[in-house]
Amino acid sequence: MSEQDTTAVAAENGPNEANIGANTPSSISPAELDRLTTDIIAALKTVYDPEIPSDIYEIGLIYRIDMDDNRMVDIDMTLTAPGCPVAGEMPIWVENAVSMVEGVSGVTVNMVFDPPWTPERLSEEAQIALGWYV
Repeated sequence: MSEQDTTAVAAENGPNEANIGANTPSSISPAELDRLTTDIIAALKTVYDPEIPSDIYEIGLIYRIDMDDNRMVDIDMTLTAPGCPVAGEMPIWVENAVSMVEGVSGVTVNMVFDPPWTPERLSEEAQIALGWYV
């Protein structure tokens, strides 16, 4: 996807930093982008890491979400560890969840390990769930 036809839906620096990409031209209205952003993040929050009692968005496993003008969604995600037992399944769970969002025409999930995931990516909500929040 080129920069001209892609709208960033979430920032790369961690959970709860949704970003519509206001400076990127798009044929999708701002109101529709807001709705899609909210719905995509809600869908991601239905996917849980089986080893951590929090959803993958709050854990910080989602690095990038882009959507083009055809409403194709491209997601970069990682795992807490490359040897995670659900490494082959979790991208499918993400694809299935986001595919259910009304208005999304398709989803591609890319597994990336650079930068490696660290606990600093955990949101406050995930830290509380793990008992790590001070």
